[in-house]
Amino acid sequence: MPKSSARSLPSLSVRIDLTDDGRIGPGKIQLLENIEACGSISAAGRAMDMSYKRAWDLVDEINRICRQAAVARQTGGKNGGGAVLTPFGTSLIARYRKIERNAASAARKELEALRKDIGRPKKAASR
Repeated sequence: MPKSSARSLPSLSVRIDLTDDGRIGPGKIQLLENIEACGSISAAGRAMDMSYKRAWDLVDEINRICRQAAVARQTGGKNGGGAVLTPFGTSLIARYRKIERNAASAARKELEALRKDIGRPKKAASR
């Protein structure tokens, strides 16, 4: 979700804990979306100012905690291969984004109230 400015609503960030030590959140989902757009794990990582190793580690973690591959490697080809999302990877992104939209919609009134509370000037303590 976009960062908030002084006039916009505070934003909600969704993290889904799948196991005790495995979670999916906005960073991993963005990495998957970048892999889909770039066709490469390294290019997807670069788009996020992430090292090649970090991007690979996150892809391995996603595949491990989901117990099925979200990303498949492709070998060969003109540029030496790349990566594509599996059907599961595509559905993981779609499901996460739907959960994120539903959560933001459910929290909208409270986020609006929070923005109003944050935007109020502090009252000076009277003596």
